[in-house]
Amino acid sequence: MAEDSIITDELRKLVGVPGEPIIYKVEEGAIKRYAEAIGDPNPLYSDEEYAAKSKYGSLISPPGFTGWPTKTNMEGKLPLLKVVDSLYEAGAPPRILDGGGEMEFFLPIRAGDTLVATIKISDMTEKETKSGKMIFTVIETTFLNQHNNVVAIYRNTNINY
Repeated sequence: MAEDSIITDELRKLVGVPGEPIIYKVEEGAIKRYAEAIGDPNPLYSDEEYAAKSKYGSLISPPGFTGWPTKTNMEGKLPLLKVVDSLYEAGAPPRILDGGGEMEFFLPIRAGDTLVATIKISDMTEKETKSGKMIFTVIETTFLNQHNNVVAIYRNTNINY
């Protein structure tokens, strides 16, 4: 990066550093309510008998639903909060735009699963535009089930502009 880069050595050191784990519980009732809220009638998300006879053996979560955190854990989000604070201190543009997200699925998330989510900054880049500098920060959340298998990875890009 150039000498006048907003991305400091301190910020670069935060890339790849995971926050404290956040525990999520995947409850049967929550799966059903989520599926109803998004208007997905798939019986794998709402009909216990149907789901029990399926290859999954139980209700599974619709794509995107990872359950609910068991408690608020700001320590898990600490790397992200440090980046936001440090970017402002370094003179980054104060506005943040959601640059979009993507979720990669590896295994079904089942009713009764306990997931452990870990958040980290996976990438940070700076681009010069006609209107000034923009910072692109990619936040990656990895979800492991109780068997220590990766079930999903969510990547979201924040843009300071």
